[in-house]
Amino acid sequence: MKVQQAAHRKRVAAASRPGRGLVLVYTGDGKGKSSSAFGVIARALGWGQRVGVVQFIKGKWKTGERQFFSKFEDRIDWRTMGEGFTWDTQDLERDTATAEAAFATAREMLESGDYDLVVLDEINIALRYGYLSEAAVKEGLEARSARTSVILTGRDAKPGLCEYADLVSEMRAVKHPFEAGIKAVRGIDF
Repeated sequence: MKVQQAAHRKRVAAASRPGRGLVLVYTGDGKGKSSSAFGVIARALGWGQRVGVVQFIKGKWKTGERQFFSKFEDRIDWRTMGEGFTWDTQDLERDTATAEAAFATAREMLESGDYDLVVLDEINIALRYGYLSEAAVKEGLEARSARTSVILTGRDAKPGLCEYADLVSEMRAVKHPFEAGIKAVRGIDF
């Protein structure tokens, strides 16, 4: 263990601060992408940091995380801008306009210099369905304040954004209670 410890300390000593906020992507077909982002929000708030959240798909339905984070309104700016699952609207033009409006809000947050962390919840879904272009999102990430780290969540993250990101975590589905006929559970799923 002493050898492993020495090797680890050497790697830590050689590492440097990024000088700019990081880009993290949470993707995959498994559960937990948004939940992981919400965990990072709790961590950031614990350090007294300022956080922005833009939800691209999830509608205005009541969730435990939204209720919890509403207690930190002085340090978190939460915008639920989606209209719900895309199969609810069945209107490509409307869904595109909704996603573009959400991304305009996200860009304001990213560029403002007011936030340590901005979470773009389910933006990968908006990209998957073509409501936003990968080039526009990458341009927004490039234009962010040096202070601001960003988390992009949702299935099917674009390969170019994964390449651009500093961290990519893929949640893999192994087993899910819905497959056994179990409905979503308050406090676990929402």
